[in-house]
Amino acid sequence: MEWTQAIAEKRLSDLKMSDLPVTPFRPQNPHVDKDWFQKYRGLCREFMRSLSDSVQELAMMNLSRDEFMNLLMGHEIPDNLSIRFRVPLMWGGELKIDNLFMCFTFPQSQNLDRFIIEQSGHDTIWLPNPAKKIYMPIHSTISGNGGNGVADRLSQMAANNASNMRG
Repeated sequence: MEWTQAIAEKRLSDLKMSDLPVTPFRPQNPHVDKDWFQKYRGLCREFMRSLSDSVQELAMMNLSRDEFMNLLMGHEIPDNLSIRFRVPLMWGGELKIDNLFMCFTFPQSQNLDRFIIEQSGHDTIWLPNPAKKIYMPIHSTISGNGGNGVADRLSQMAANNASNMRG
């Protein structure tokens, strides 16, 4: 049975990602260059360096100072983070920064794989299309008692950086 947008959104809600927008897509048979993986690795480094405009989202990911800096410098993706294609290469997606987004590997990336695989064989696939470069489900960004989670986390990072510079 082909999914409708309502079915896709319901399934994402079941996977605890109800805030993730979806886009309908008709898979194509593209040509993928033999050196695609080498190009992809370079693109991932470029994508990581482009995350300097996503500091608020990164602050909510509880990265260590070294993980944060290595990510922004394009050196290394921290454990439990994944870079994903908005439109997979095998369906006609392009090797471009705007075709990538980052999320936690567990559970988000694994659940997104499940979400896409469940639509296998359909003429129209509903693909996740987060508004920003980093997808974090809304329930993981809501602060608890005591204030704004982003501001609190940024303050903690600044204090840690300052103490490391002094010591």
